[in-house]
Amino acid sequence: MTKANSLTGSASGAGGTLAEALRRATAELAAAGVPSPRVDAELLAAHLLGETPGRIRALAFTDVPAPQGYAALVSERAARVPLQHLTGKAHFRYLELSVGPGVFVPRPETETVAQLAIDAARRAGPAKVVDLGTGSGAIAAAVASEVPAAEVHAVELSPLAFAWAERNLAPLGVHLVLEDLRTALPGHESSFDVVVSNPPYIPAEAVPNEPEAAEHDPAMALYGGGADGLELPMAAARTAARLLTEGGYFVMEHAEVQAPAIARLLADDPAWTDVQSHRDLNDRPRATSAVRRPAPKTRPSERMKT
Repeated sequence: MTKANSLTGSASGAGGTLAEALRRATAELAAAGVPSPRVDAELLAAHLLGETPGRIRALAFTDVPAPQGYAALVSERAARVPLQHLTGKAHFRYLELSVGPGVFVPRPETETVAQLAIDAARRAGPAKVVDLGTGSGAIAAAVASEVPAAEVHAVELSPLAFAWAERNLAPLGVHLVLEDLRTALPGHESSFDVVVSNPPYIPAEAVPNEPEAAEHDPAMALYGGGADGLELPMAAARTAARLLTEGGYFVMEHAEVQAPAIARLLADDPAWTDVQSHRDLNDRPRATSAVRRPAPKTRPSERMKT
């Protein structure tokens, strides 16, 4: 059946009209505690019908029938399966990424971190950039698509996440490697202009409140290690110090409560200067940046007198 035909059938079936199905879905999702029930109901319908959400809203004023399988998909969302797992897509800045089980779904807050990396890459000219712990590849893809002159690398340790990242990054020419961010890219020391990271940073005992994250995001992408969750973030900072050229730029996402500790740790590290905190779209301290300090100049030893 063509898409045109799928929108013109009778609405007398068990599903009723699209408008009726949307109302039922919105009520079901709201009762399940889904934060944006009407939006999610429209996006699920758009996914099944191959339409835009705007077109779905317009069709809801007609007698177009509800799409087949819609009620089952809504029930999965009501069980708090992530919307992106059901549609297979996540939107990040100007991109549509492929996502699913086994990979962290990118959040809007991370778009601020990507912007900081993009701005730094543009300032650096033909920049060499790496995303440590790339997950779905969201940040690396954003840099590669918005700074086409940049040479972009990405590092991911999880084989499942790596597979999703490969799907998203291969068309953009990003150099993706299956490595640990703590030891990544040997042989590339002091060669990158920008290092960006959204590492795991949740403390061990801080289970996320949202079922979508707690039950479906991989633990490997969530927990940063240690009581404060800072083991992997600070490992990312050490790797950044190793990989960056003098004057290179490092920016890292973290929890808002970690901002003071990360700023203090970077400021106390002689590798860094110009440590700054950055706020996300909700005006929360979501990222910290620093500049790789030039290595101290060593004085040539005095010539021994004979």
